[in-house]
Order: sequence, then C-alpha cells, then structure tokens
Amino acid sequence: MKEVVGLIGMFLLVSSWAPQTLETIKNKKCPLNLEFIIIYVTASLLLTIYSYLIRDPVFLALNSLATLQSGINLYVKLRYK
Repeated sequence: MKEVVGLIGMFLLVSSWAPQTLETIKNKKCPLNLEFIIIYVTASLLLTIYSYLIRDPVFLALNSLATLQSGINLYVKLRYK
C-alpha cells in the first residue's frame, strides 16, 4: 500500500514538470531562470544517487525522471540562447 502512495505521488510530481519540458522542447526556448535549473539538476542528480544507495526504487525513479526533465530544460537553455 505505501508503494502505491509513493507511485501516485511520483506520477503527479513528474507529470507536473511534463508540460514545461514539452513546451521547452517544442519552442527550443526555456523561460526558467538558469541558476534555478542548475540547482534543480544538481539536487535531483544527488537525490538520484542517494536513492540508489539506499535502494529505494520509488525515489530512484522519481529523482531520475526529475533529473532527466530538468536536464532537458538546462540543455535547451544553454544550447539555444
């Protein structure tokens, strides 16, 4: 049961980023603040590593997806200035 709650939370959190990431890819422009994106990518990556180390699959998936989505925003922000 607790995994279901975690999976639902993960789905909602990751899906909240999806519209921004899709808009960024479509427009090849990221309106987010560069410093915010750098901090978010770094934090998500560190939490991904931590989730792996403590063997928590829900948080590993969540943080991996957060790193991927914020990484896309960072890439577009730096690539298409």
